[in-house]
Formats: sequence, C-alpha cells, structure tokens
Amino acid sequence: MSTAITTMTEVVTRTASPSASASADRAPPQGGVLEGANPSEFDPHNPIILFIIQAAIIIIFCRLLHWPLSQLRQPRVIAEVIGGILLGPSVMGRIPGFQAAIFPTVAMPELNLVANIGLVLFLFLVGLEVDLRFLVSNWKVAVSVGLAGMALPFGLGCAIAWGLYHEFREEPGLMPINFGVYMLFIGVAMAITAFPVLCRILTELKLLQTDVGVIVLSAGVGNDVVGWILLALCVALVNTGSGLTALWVLLVCVGYALFLVYAVRPAFLWVLNRTRALQDGPSQSVIALTLLLTLSSAFFTGIIGVHPIFGAFMVGLICPHEGGFAIKVTEKIEDLVSALFLPLYFALSGLSTNLGLLNDGITWAYVIGVISVAFFAKFIGATLAARVNGLLWRESFTIGSLMSCKGLVELIVLNIGLQAKILSQRTFTIFVVMALVTTFITTPLTAAFYPPWYQKKVAAWKRGEIDWDSGLPIDSDNASTRNSVAYEKLESSKIQKVLVYLRLDNMPTLLAFMSLLGGNPEAAVPKTHPSRQNDQDASEAYPTETEHVERPVLAHGVRLVELTERDSSVMKVTEVDEFSIHDPIVNTFRTFGRLHNLAVSGEVVITPESGFADSLLSAAGRHSSDLILLPWTETGSMSEAQIISSDSVRHKLETSAYTSFINNALNNAACTTAVFINKNFGGSATGTGKDRPRFSRTRSASSLHSSAAEKTAAPISDRSHHIFAPFFGGVDDRVAVRLVLQMAENTDVTATIFHFETPASYFADDDRDGGDIAPIAEATSSSSPLKPTFTTPGKEASTTATPATPAPSEKDAVFISSLRASLPASLSSRVAFSSLETSTPFADALAAARREVGQQPRNAGDLIVVGRGVGRASAFGREEKEKERDGGEAARCLGVLGERVVRGVGGASVLVVQARGVE
Repeated sequence: MSTAITTMTEVVTRTASPSASASADRAPPQGGVLEGANPSEFDPHNPIILFIIQAAIIIIFCRLLHWPLSQLRQPRVIAEVIGGILLGPSVMGRIPGFQAAIFPTVAMPELNLVANIGLVLFLFLVGLEVDLRFLVSNWKVAVSVGLAGMALPFGLGCAIAWGLYHEFREEPGLMPINFGVYMLFIGVAMAITAFPVLCRILTELKLLQTDVGVIVLSAGVGNDVVGWILLALCVALVNTGSGLTALWVLLVCVGYALFLVYAVRPAFLWVLNRTRALQDGPSQSVIALTLLLTLSSAFFTGIIGVHPIFGAFMVGLICPHEGGFAIKVTEKIEDLVSALFLPLYFALSGLSTNLGLLNDGITWAYVIGVISVAFFAKFIGATLAARVNGLLWRESFTIGSLMSCKGLVELIVLNIGLQAKILSQRTFTIFVVMALVTTFITTPLTAAFYPPWYQKKVAAWKRGEIDWDSGLPIDSDNASTRNSVAYEKLESSKIQKVLVYLRLDNMPTLLAFMSLLGGNPEAAVPKTHPSRQNDQDASEAYPTETEHVERPVLAHGVRLVELTERDSSVMKVTEVDEFSIHDPIVNTFRTFGRLHNLAVSGEVVITPESGFADSLLSAAGRHSSDLILLPWTETGSMSEAQIISSDSVRHKLETSAYTSFINNALNNAACTTAVFINKNFGGSATGTGKDRPRFSRTRSASSLHSSAAEKTAAPISDRSHHIFAPFFGGVDDRVAVRLVLQMAENTDVTATIFHFETPASYFADDDRDGGDIAPIAEATSSSSPLKPTFTTPGKEASTTATPATPAPSEKDAVFISSLRASLPASLSSRVAFSSLETSTPFADALAAARREVGQQPRNAGDLIVVGRGVGRASAFGREEKEKERDGGEAARCLGVLGERVVRGVGGASVLVVQARGVE
C-alpha cells in the first residue's frame, strides 16, 4: 500500500512540476490594461510603455512652462530645466508615490540612454552651428574678448573651487579626485559661454549684424571650442587617474582631431561633391553617412576615455558650410532632437536637482558666491577687453552681459561633472541655480544696456552724421534750410530710390509694376558681329563720356524670412550675406531690374515675424529710400505659400495679421510708402483679372489630349497700362499724382488725373492734408521740364492780397493748375486732366474709376492710384451711410477710399500712397 502511495506521489509530482514551470515562464498578459495590467509598472522586457508616459509628461510640462517664459524673451532651455526641477524631488517628488510610479530608479537607465543619444546629436548640431569663419575674419577682437572673458572667470573659479572642494568633498557618491582636477573642472564651468543660446538672443534682439553682435559671436566661437577642449582634458584626467595616461589620452585626441581634419574631411567633401549634396542638398544616403560618422566619432572618443559628445562635436566642426550644407543637414534632424531628446536631457538635469539640499547658511553663501563669480568675472573681463578694443562703454557693457550667458552648454558641463562624480548632488544644484540665474538675466540686461534708440544713435555717430554729445546733425546750421524745402522735394522731385518688399507670391506683379518706374530704356544700337567690327566701330557703338545719360531709379529689394525657434533658422542669420547673394527671389529681382533700366540691389533679412515692419523701415533708412513699396499678400497670410487658392485671393483683405503688418509700416515710415494690391497686373494668373487669349488647336479623333497646351497663354500684344488717379487734395494725393506722372514717362502708360472739387466744409483741414501731416508750402522748382513750377504761397499773397496761408482747396487748385500748365509735350498726349465740382466725391470717384479702367481688356493691366487719407474716414461716414458697409480693418489700413476701390472696382490693381516729410 505504501509502495502504491509512493508511486502515485512521484507521478503527480512529475506531472505538476512542468505545469509549475510553465506557469512561471508564462508570457505577460497580452491584453494589457484589458487584463488588468498597470501601464506605469516598469517592465524590463518592455520599457517603452513607461518611457512614453515619462516623455509625454516631460514634453507637455516643459511646453506649458515655455509659453509664459517666452513672453519674457527667455530661451526654451530655462523652461526645460525648471520643468525638470518641478518634476524632481524639489516639488512633485514630495507627493507620496509620484517618483516611484513615474520616475522609478530602475527605469532611469532607459530614459538616460535616450537622452544621451539626443545629447550626442545635439552636440553634433552645435558643431554645425559653429562657423569658424567668424573666428578667422575677426580674430583680433575675438581673441582679446574671448581670452579676457575666459581668463578672469577661470582664475576666480579656481579660487572659489578651494572652498567648494574642502566644504563638500566628504559628501557621498564622489570619486576620490585631487584638488587640481576639481579646480580645473570648476574653472571650466565658470568660463564657458553658451554659444547656441547666445546666437538666439542676438538674433531676437536684432544685434547679430551690429558690431556688438559680430564681436560676441566671434568671441563665443573661440570660447566654445577652448572650453570643450579643457573639459575633455578634465574628463580624461578623471577617467584615467594618472597624469601619464591622461597625457596619452590628450595626445590621441589631438591626433584624432588632425585625422578628422586632414583625412576624413577631404574624403567627406569628395563624396559630397560626387553626389552633388553641396549643390542640391543632402540626400537620405548622405544624411545616413553623416550620422554614421557622428556616432562612430562619438564611439571612438568614448572608448579612449573622453566623453562621446566631443566626437560628435568635432564631426560637426568639419562639416562644410558651403552651399548651405550645414543648414540643410540641421533642418533634417533638428526637430526630433529639440522637440524630444533635449527636453528629456534637461529634464533629467532638473530631476537630479534637489533644492531641498540648499538647507543651510553656508550652502546659500556658496550659491551667492558662485553666481557672483560666474557673472561678474565674465562681465568685467569681457567689458574691459571690449573697451580696450575701442568700443563705447555701453557697447562694452552689452558684450559683457552677453558673454556671461551660460545656458544649456553649462548644464551639459554640469551633467558631465555629475556623471563623472566630480560634483555631488548638492554642488550640482548650486551650479544649476547659477546657470538659470545668469541665463535669465542676459536678455533684460542686454536690452537695458543697448536699446534700439541707442543703437540708432551709435550707427549715426559712426557714419559721421551727428555730434555725439548733442545728438544734433553735424551740419545743423543747414537744418532749417533742409526743413524748408522738405515738402518741396516731397512733391516736386521724382522718386529716385525705392525699397521693395519682395514676396514670392507677388513677384510677377511686382516685377511688372517696377518696370513702370524704369522709364523708357535707351534706344537699341544695331549690333555687329565682333569679328566684323573694328575698334572705331566699337567705340561708336556705345555712348561717349560727354553724352547725357539720365540717372536710373535705384531699387533695393528686401526679402524677409521668418526667424523661427529652429537652430537652422539662427544659422541662416549668421550666413545671411551668402543667402543674399544666392537667393533666387532676390536674383530674379536683380536681373529683371537691370533689364528694365533700374539700378538694383537686394538682400535677405531673417527676423521674427513681429519685426518684419521694423526691418523694412530700417533698410529704408540705411538706403535713404524715397519710396517703400509694400505688396498686399496674395496668400491670405504673412507666409509665402506657393499654393494660392482662389478663396484666399478673394478674401485677402480680411487677413488681420497682414493688415497689422501694413499698419505698423505705414504708421512708422519716415518716407513715402505705397501699398500695392494686385488685380491681374501685368497679366498674372492671380487676381480677378481678364481672360487672356490662349493658343488653341483642332484635335482629330487620333489626337492626344494635352491640358498643358490648353493652358498656354499667348503673348500680350498690347503692353499698355492705363492709370486713374482721383485727386481730392492733401499731401497724400499730391505725392500720389507726382508718382503717376513719373510712371507716365513710360510710353506704354496713359493716365487720367481727376480733380474732385468739394465744398469747403466737406473735409476738415487736417483731413485734407493726410490727418497727421502738416500743411506744406510749395516752392518754385525749375530744374527739370518734368518738375512743374509751384507758386510760393507768400509771393502769391503779395500780388493777389490773399492770406499768407491759403485754404487747402486753394493750395490744391494751384497744385493741379501748375501740373497742367507745365506738362511737357511728351506727356500731353497721354495724360489727361479732368475736374468735377461735387458734394459726393467718393461716390463720384468710384463711378469715374469704373468708367476709366478696363477699357482695354487685353492690355497689360490698369492701375488706380489713391492717397491713403485716413483722416477722411469720418467724412466718408456722412456720405450715403445707409448704402455703404463698414470697411473694417482694411478701411483703417488702406483708407476708406482705397478699401472701397479695391472691393468695388474690378479690372484694375490699386496703389495706395501715403506721404511722409522730413521731420
């Protein structure tokens, strides 16, 4: 019996054991939360679930923090570090169970791995961003400012390192390192400057093209490179433990750097030229090769005892900037790095920061001491070096403030120190607070030391235009003379310098309009083949020096590119001169202008969208422009989208962002400004223009259908334009009429100038002179047959016994009669003057415009030119209120008449002119 029981027990045991084993090895529930699994529990075989939770919390938290900080013009790294601090043990970590559930210790290696991959890629991007050409071209001032900006903080950092070393060296988790290595690390942490953050601050404050910006950028490049080299040496000393091994590591690093420069870079350039990556942009294979070089270099520097980020940084340095290659590579990978990887890395820095460790007086004393040394040592050193190089004191203070910025580079250095166990968590927290404070105060200090008004004063003083002490023009004795003829020049002189806002969506119509300002080109000289032309014939084929050649209009095109948060956008700013040379839009404008009797130049300006108007006005001031030409958007937005819908064209006046931009430009312009609203001018495809004749062919049953053939437009046989200019009076209308007569010098242009005479009580005096423009005093001008002679009001008063200051209506009548009387014969056959006494001028003007334009439906487009006359809005409200709808923002921007003409008159583009005199 006992034997049977024993046998049965063995059988049951053998049967149950495999079942127990199978139960132990059973796969996790595949139903996930449907089977009751907790997604926040860390599973080492499936860590992706908890990682997604961590990443989502970090990214959302940092983005929410960035919005209020961005209003203070703070870089995103501030939000990312503060977000990590709030998620760490300082705040959220105090909630019971939060850190164990979301950031458990066992899950940190996976998060740390992903963050460090992002760090390697980010240091590669930093290397791409560092353009050594700045250092080479400005090496003298860069060396002096950079050296002084590193030497003083490095020395004072070594001094405070003595106290930090002896106060906190007994804390747990530190490696037993000697004071020399510790001192070297603290000195580097004090001396480093955040080059990427520096670029963004300079760009946002519009200082990158100033002397201050060039000096800071050049010094920052050298500071960055030297700082990384010293940090590499420091890490090598920590990892090796012996001076001899550290020397070998340093020599291997130097040899590897030379290998990259003289072996890898030439081979890489050969591949890029072979694949046309420099000309056409990097392909996916070239990007893969570049990333493989980055990871391989990071692997090599990692295995020889230097941090892997140095290898990635060096590969970024050797990548070429020719053809915008560095920018195009950055554009391919920067979004993933900056949107995902970097927030994780800097949030990890915050998670390692425990503000609760700053819990006694001596610790806070060192916090204040470290912040003071880091800021004032940098500030004083860079300021004195800049002053020695001849800069003004406020310029020098600005350079000192900028060079004291620590930013994300400092945090990378601190994390390396924490990982290498050079810094304890307490000292790490002290330095993180220092990095946040120095980065936070950089922008407000720079804005305070170097405000826009001071920048303008410095620029004018350096050009020799003003006296520094008084701020008055150097030839101030002639100021009253200039002011007395300012309005005379405004009304009687032709436009000589035009600044044009170049937009991709408006290029066809802009080019057609600019051709009218070129006048008539010189008569073509019959050409002879060079082989049959002797020297005498060649000399006679061109104008001699004694022949009179009319001065062409100078046209300067400005293309505005929005500055975004992307690093590639900031890199474009540093290489903006090369962009201006090779930009296809600017070059198209240059070529077209030269072919149409214009002297042309152009540039690309990269600025935040909020600064578009200021950038245009600054460019107009630099070029002393007489006229700023602003095209109205065709896309319905500020962006230059290449796909333009018919709906957006129909509603382009409803765009509040573009209306705000135009208003900003008009309200702050110091010269005449014109807004061009296209309606098929020049035969463009956009707008509500006329149907153009098209080529057509008869198809047989065997013909292949070709949609391209059906859409082919025939050449414009009638190249004429008709211009209609309603004249009510005031400085805006007078300048508009002068511009019409200048365009009418082109033999393809005909014009009608229609004077609407209104009762004296219809317009207020300030309305008739453009609202905020003071009444002008016409003066005699006889320098050109195309410049009519104006009657001086004072002289007229002495002979006709009229008041010294005539009524606005009388001034306008004198202006029109002077134009009519002095019109040269070359224009008399193509320019007609009409007048009408009316009490409803706007309604009559709209009716006359509808009659005048569109009479030649197959010509190159008609144009209506009106003065802005914003001050007449109240008067228009009295005219047939019940029949007119409110013009809204467009009426306040373009003027009531301008808005009504755009909406109510088809078949003609509109040019709204606003005059500005010399103040």
